[in-house]
Amino acid sequence: MSRRPQIAIDGPVASGKSTIARLIADRLGYTYIDSGAMYRALAWAARKRGLTGRQEEEAAALARDIAIRLEPIPGGGNRVFVDGVEITDEIRTLEIGQLASELSAIPAVRERLVAMQQEMAAEGGVVMEGRDIQTVVLPDAEVKIFLTASPEERARRRRLELQSRGTDVDFDQVLEEVKRRDHRDMNREHSPLRPAADAVHLDSTGLSIEQVVEKVLEIVKERCG
Repeated sequence: MSRRPQIAIDGPVASGKSTIARLIADRLGYTYIDSGAMYRALAWAARKRGLTGRQEEEAAALARDIAIRLEPIPGGGNRVFVDGVEITDEIRTLEIGQLASELSAIPAVRERLVAMQQEMAAEGGVVMEGRDIQTVVLPDAEVKIFLTASPEERARRRRLELQSRGTDVDFDQVLEEVKRRDHRDMNREHSPLRPAADAVHLDSTGLSIEQVVEKVLEIVKERCG
């Protein structure tokens, strides 16, 4: 093999993709790439300019013009920068997440960010997670995993994440947002959320983080030796 393997992890919102991908990258000594953070970064910039997901031409122009940079954090994770300004903590809100989902449905926006993601992963040795990594961004990845969990479990996780950041929201509100995101991501016209034909399905409901990590490492070993 001329390069180290690419590991693509897809799944719906709050399925644990980011946590698992960070830990797998750390265990293997690979680079972690949070593709969702790139769409959130674009949403942050769009919100600053008063743009919505309905302003497709303006959003596409913004995606072409701004510079999004992900900087690895020792131990896992990415610091996120837009035009040199760090916004790592500012992009993890329900509002930014919803706008990111809307913007990600715009073909020209996806085309631009997909190109950026492919460039980042070209040399291999990466763990990239998102919603279309195995089907669109890295269709030739050596390892493809579709990670999911029940809507209730994902809503519980997302609520805990928001609470850890100082935002207390009603569980039913988070569950409704999870279901809306699922419907939008799975039914959008371009690059809908779906498992690749050769992806391994992994349901993390009721599993600990370490149990999921071990299962993923087993899959990597089986696929890559």
